[in-house]
Amino acid sequence: MATTVATTRKAPNPWWVGLVCGMASYIDAASIVGTGIALVIYQHTIGLEAGQIGWLSGALTFFIAVGAIVGGKVGDTLGRRSVFIVTMALIAVGGGLATFATGFPLLLAGVALIGFGTGADLPVSLATIAEASSDANRGKIIGFSNMLWLVGIISAVAIATFFGGLGRLGGQLLFGQVAVIALLVLAARFGIPESPTWIEAKGLRGARTDAGQASRVSVRDLLVGRYAKPFFALLGFYALTNLAANTQGQFTTYLWVNVVGVSVQLSSLIGLLSFPLFILFGLWFMRIVDGRHRFVYFTVGAVAYAASYFIPAIFGFTFTTMITYTLLNGLGGAFAFEGIMKVWTQESFPTLLRTTAQGTILAVARFAAALLATVTPLLINSGPKALFAGLGAFVTVGVAIAWLVFHKAPRNQFLDDEVPLVAVGEPAFPTLD
Repeated sequence: MATTVATTRKAPNPWWVGLVCGMASYIDAASIVGTGIALVIYQHTIGLEAGQIGWLSGALTFFIAVGAIVGGKVGDTLGRRSVFIVTMALIAVGGGLATFATGFPLLLAGVALIGFGTGADLPVSLATIAEASSDANRGKIIGFSNMLWLVGIISAVAIATFFGGLGRLGGQLLFGQVAVIALLVLAARFGIPESPTWIEAKGLRGARTDAGQASRVSVRDLLVGRYAKPFFALLGFYALTNLAANTQGQFTTYLWVNVVGVSVQLSSLIGLLSFPLFILFGLWFMRIVDGRHRFVYFTVGAVAYAASYFIPAIFGFTFTTMITYTLLNGLGGAFAFEGIMKVWTQESFPTLLRTTAQGTILAVARFAAALLATVTPLLINSGPKALFAGLGAFVTVGVAIAWLVFHKAPRNQFLDDEVPLVAVGEPAFPTLD
């Protein structure tokens, strides 16, 4: 009876689902960038040390990874909706703790809750968006969620630009907005029903199990089965490129202030002034992602993305090289980073593996970034050129993996448990050979 009601209920507008569920990307970005800026402020107001900043930054990313594993698996097992309701509540609590923390322990607890909630939310929210969309607009709406990720960055940078000079209050506003936005999103999500695609797939699996037949898909298919090739390609691509992106998100302010020698307000203003161009890149991605030229844009973006890290590594950290790095990084990230990863992830896996696969991909990437983040301040202080050369190498290898595996991948391919990707006896991902 519950399944019948869920499947006959009028479906919400997919763009509304994209907004309400895509706010996970907003909070992800606002948390990462906002925490990076707030910790620099707290360095001079509540006395955080460089090592503590590294541990807090690493904790945020570590718990995002843990949450992604848990949320991804639970989302495929128990449904999307139950996960994305609980996660927003956790984020709101964590944001409140971080806002009113006066020392390292409570700040660590708040950051951990924000990270876990965000990580668990991302795979189920993105799957909900994909499953509410059609082949004609799926890439666009997923791209829209990536635009919300950019808006989350803008919100943190705007707060830092206008209130970063207020001392501890500036840091509190950065964490406080995460708590407030999470509460608003939580209220809106109560109106989003469970994914009909997940309900149908779960019912079909249950019917097959009752009939004594094996389930059609399992986690083993991600490791050695039909979906292993795109799974490991996406894992390598995102883990390597995210090492660079996470460093950029968490430590750009640290670089501007401690290496280039400008104020928090000026570094934030530079970031804020560059965002109109980044929004244009994001809108451009939404325009082309469902079309036949998206891989051409990926290739151009991949070159720009890798080059952005090599420029300061070769020419040093000056005002000019940092501006060039910022612009190339925005162009490359729009077409060859998280947006296209989200699209490929939705297209490459069936319903009952979709959040498990994406959660694992997110988790591996965030675990790796967490390890790097714990020592990044020390690496910057000892000489950031070597760090950025390494980041450029990671990006180069990551985009090369994606290019090799996905350059022949079909567009708008959306798998379900009823329609096999290929005929029996054929390779599972034949278009990628």
